[in-house]
Amino acid sequence: MKTYYYILALLCITTASAKVDLVTLPAKDMTQLTIYNSSDLTLVRDARSLTLKEGENKLQFSWANTLIDPTSLSMLPREHAAEIDIADLTFPPRVQNLGLWNINSEFGGKVPVEITYLTSGLSWRAFYMGTLTEDEKTMRLQGYVRVSNNSGEDYENAQTRLIVGQVHLLDEIAQLARMQPPYGQPGQPVPMRRPETQSTSARGGRGGLARQMTVMADMAPKEIKKEGLSEYFLYTIEGTETIPNTWSKRLPSFDTDDIPVVNLYKFDEHRYGSQVIRFLSFTNDEDHELGETPIPGGGMKVYRTVDDDQHLSYEGESSFKYIPVGEEVELNLGAVSDVIVEPKMMNKRSDNYRFDNDGNINGWDETFRWQFTIKNTRNLPVKIEITRHFSTTAWDLENMDDAQKYYKKVDVDTYRYTLTLEPESERTLINEETVHQGVRAEDWVRAHRND
Repeated sequence: MKTYYYILALLCITTASAKVDLVTLPAKDMTQLTIYNSSDLTLVRDARSLTLKEGENKLQFSWANTLIDPTSLSMLPREHAAEIDIADLTFPPRVQNLGLWNINSEFGGKVPVEITYLTSGLSWRAFYMGTLTEDEKTMRLQGYVRVSNNSGEDYENAQTRLIVGQVHLLDEIAQLARMQPPYGQPGQPVPMRRPETQSTSARGGRGGLARQMTVMADMAPKEIKKEGLSEYFLYTIEGTETIPNTWSKRLPSFDTDDIPVVNLYKFDEHRYGSQVIRFLSFTNDEDHELGETPIPGGGMKVYRTVDDDQHLSYEGESSFKYIPVGEEVELNLGAVSDVIVEPKMMNKRSDNYRFDNDGNINGWDETFRWQFTIKNTRNLPVKIEITRHFSTTAWDLENMDDAQKYYKKVDVDTYRYTLTLEPESERTLINEETVHQGVRAEDWVRAHRND
């Protein structure tokens, strides 16, 4: 149900009496919603065709039971602008949620106008579905946006545009919507049925924001338009949608095939305990069939095509933050059971003792012999990282057999093995970790100071 309306009042004054004719405005020609995700803020553009008479005209606007900010209301004629003077917008005394535009027109007939305002209660969030190919080398990525409307107003056949980026605001839009007249000054909020939402707006800067957003993007059907606006990015969702009050609606954002991806399995007891964690990564760039604009943050469910009939298996889910152009995203899909890493301490010894002048031990080495058994029970090859951390920077490592081929020192207290296992295969890596204690550690630090 509509909760606000427009009325055109044609004021005819004679010597005998004053008569006001009320004429309901025709249906909206176009509605456009520009919804910010960083604040509870939406710019609404409403296009209609008014029938004006030459002389004085009055347009009445009511916003009862909505979260519209009355101080942000503005109207512009789209044609005959030189012949039409929108003199002012007044708020009649002792009347809540109502404004009256005074219009002087030298033109009589239909005139397209655009009414803009800021409102609260509309929000959006992005979410994604990734479908891996059977060999898991590429992925189809489908983006969606869920728009929720709790503004108090139904929006029919609305073009939806989404802003990614932070906006710096001062006053709450919902609070301004509840304000008593005069609306240009602070006042006590008018009680409404909706609970307050956490949002803000910039008093004094609304007109500039409204003017900034009044240039409409081309409305080519079935096309997603993405534009850079200073530090913001704007996404125009294809087509138009009707979003009734209190409803949420899922809208398609983009659909891209054949995105190259990397599957990586990580074992790091310090971070993940005894589990192997699967990660999926891709880059927002042209080489990965993306890169035109940043990708809004959101949740993502990942599936895999398992046969020629396109049956899917669920692989996991994760979330990511805003991905700038050229940046890589790594999704944590959670623990797996089909890739296993089993570390086992085979031996421990202490030696290379040092003594102080009183005969007490003040330095020694501790050596641990480790065996890492790595199993891939999948029917695909897997890439695995095994990361180990020390509690000291004074350590040495000796790799046995072919373990050296996969070894890399990451930083002063971390090393890593990176290897690929063939399907349904197993491999064992063996090494000896030596940790220097006491004065033996001091000697090691001096000897490696320039390393």
